[in-house]
Amino acid sequence: MDMGTLEDRVRDLVRKMSIEEKIAQLGSIPASDLLENGKFSHDKASKLIGMGIGQITRLAGRLLEPEAPESPREPSRVAEIANDIQRFLVEETRLGIPAIIHEECLSGLMAYGATTFPQAIGLASTWNPDLVQSITSVIRRQMRAIGAHQGLAPVLDVARDPRWGRTEETLGEDQYLVASIGVAYIRGLQGESLSSGVVATPKHFVAHGFPEGGRNCAPVHVSPRELMEVFLFPFEAAIREAEAYSLMNAYHDIDGVPCAASKDLLTEILRFRWGFKGYVVSDYGAIEMLKTFHHVAADDMEAAVQALEAGIDIELPRVKCYGEPLLKAVREGIISETLIDEAVSRVLRVKFLLGLFDNPYVKVEEAVEAFDRPEDRALALRAAKESIILLKNDGVLPLKKDLRAIAVIGPNADTTRGLLGDYSYTVHLNCKVDAVRIVSILEAIRSKVSPQTEVYFARGCDIYEPSKEGFKEALEAASKADVIIAVMGERSGMFRLPAVTGEGRDQNSLSLPGFQEELLKALWELGKPLILVLVNGRPMAVRWAAERVSAIVEAWFPGEEGGNAVADVLFGDYNPGGKLPISVPQDAGQIPVYYSRRASSFRDYVFMSAKPLFPFGHGLSYTQFEYSSLKIEPEKVGPAGKVNISFDLKNIGKFKGDEVAQLYIHDPIASVSRPVKELKGFKRITLEPSEKKRITFILSMDQLAFYDRHMRLIVEPGVYEVMVGSSSEDIRLTGRFEVTGGVRVISGLRRKLFTDVIVQ
Repeated sequence: MDMGTLEDRVRDLVRKMSIEEKIAQLGSIPASDLLENGKFSHDKASKLIGMGIGQITRLAGRLLEPEAPESPREPSRVAEIANDIQRFLVEETRLGIPAIIHEECLSGLMAYGATTFPQAIGLASTWNPDLVQSITSVIRRQMRAIGAHQGLAPVLDVARDPRWGRTEETLGEDQYLVASIGVAYIRGLQGESLSSGVVATPKHFVAHGFPEGGRNCAPVHVSPRELMEVFLFPFEAAIREAEAYSLMNAYHDIDGVPCAASKDLLTEILRFRWGFKGYVVSDYGAIEMLKTFHHVAADDMEAAVQALEAGIDIELPRVKCYGEPLLKAVREGIISETLIDEAVSRVLRVKFLLGLFDNPYVKVEEAVEAFDRPEDRALALRAAKESIILLKNDGVLPLKKDLRAIAVIGPNADTTRGLLGDYSYTVHLNCKVDAVRIVSILEAIRSKVSPQTEVYFARGCDIYEPSKEGFKEALEAASKADVIIAVMGERSGMFRLPAVTGEGRDQNSLSLPGFQEELLKALWELGKPLILVLVNGRPMAVRWAAERVSAIVEAWFPGEEGGNAVADVLFGDYNPGGKLPISVPQDAGQIPVYYSRRASSFRDYVFMSAKPLFPFGHGLSYTQFEYSSLKIEPEKVGPAGKVNISFDLKNIGKFKGDEVAQLYIHDPIASVSRPVKELKGFKRITLEPSEKKRITFILSMDQLAFYDRHMRLIVEPGVYEVMVGSSSEDIRLTGRFEVTGGVRVISGLRRKLFTDVIVQ
């Protein structure tokens, strides 16, 4: 659509609207409020959305229990109701403005029957943006098929305190990796044109991943420099590189100012500095929380005024403060109608771009065909396999398929629900049955081994209940086996037990919950090869296991094909190549332990070093890779130039495998203290045995910019250290280059945010 024509249409429509109709466009209503006995209710719609509505909250992933009769689950029924809602709005409201239907889609569309991919931290572990873009392209197709237009993802919070239950929803601890995967996620979801795409909603703006004490929604304590360089960077990339059309605020406050009421964040930085053209939605209930949680507003009207003036355009999940309270504020002159018009215009502009005014309906008969196709499951399997990280291996892996007997022990072995993260349909809505076919790790192992191999199973213990009653059965089963596979970890969920990770499930410990570690020790004492498979959402401080067990496999919450993926890795049908997107502490007392701290942060404790158990970027393989022939040119460059960093990567082992080559940069002498190293580029490469490729990272000097003592964004002259390797600590090649000339002050925006990569 021509932008001039678009703006004319928006202005013309706004001019026709009453103040009541305008404010209606700034609200949302849960889809369940419009249903009666499982069907669209014309009477309810007339009362609740007779003036129109901005958004419909979660038609497919409703807030109600999915088994309830008023909650139809099948894709065709969801699509049918979506059409009913749009038909009412188009034909029976004065101006006929369709609604945007939003859904959750963190690890796949949160809908019955939709493909469930690995949880976000698993996607980050692939270090493969192209794969993530393919995944979100599938999510886009499934969402559009049922009439959904906006996905409340990705989570771009840089996770610096893994006690936080939502760590599993993040893309890790490093802003460059988070931004790289996040941009790919957004591009796949929005597509080449929003007319056939889904609006992405990067969240939570900003710094939600470093809450005080690791507690969800707690205050965040970060300096202005760290806020700008670390926590804002992924969002800047989402807006400037991926052109995200929406954004969601965070719940917490920074230095006493709630993000939902921060004009500095939501207007000055987001719109004026970065040029954001979309609309901002509130996190669920965040506007009312200005009154009830942060106590910066006396009533709903004050909360509405603060949020709208800060830059929040739409209140989710239902109209509360942006209803009568906001209308009262306009009528009393507390807030101008011009500000309302600006917010409404932003909402309408995206509705036009989505093509809602041209065709708000979907083809009901095609909805089911869009869900979990064979090729979607194949992609889910590929993603799960690429997400798995081999943390330790003394040579026991890969296993032979014709072993005499294998014992599979642990609470996460014979579970399907346990392979899913907190924003999957099954877990989020606490379903009694799986929403899609899921393969457990135990089932996959049994299908993988030879007919002569005995597979013994025992849970041994629960994830959270303090009971050792199952120890005897587990030890008896393990004593019969040649190899023991202990499948342990966490259970994800929302706000309540039995979940021990997920939203609202923060921990004061990173140990294996319950009696799992005691069971693991008892299994180890049998003296047999012991493999620990972790199914979890945050780093587990398994120091004891790392020192003793034969192998450790990190699977995170790997999704519907997670069982098959784990079995493929265990038996060598797939060579693991995932890398840690977050450091694994030795103990929770080390937090924060992210790799890119400044040198002054590495002082050891009395009984423990300052280093993590497993470092950022770590991940082993069944083969070996050789790095060689580093070349950096030019060796001297101006502050606005670029350097090429080239090297050879060769598979010198016996197996085909993937390696993630990682580029780190260090500024050893600067006007402010800098991190010991920072990720500035990476590439996942597949190599056959003896195959070699030449990799070139093209690094722009813009990517070296930081905020100086005067909070100017600058590139400083000096010598910069180059580190290339297999992890943040496994550095294979080192070199340097010099930035010459004077200090370059970047008065506007950096021209380059990401490093280009050439593979030959």
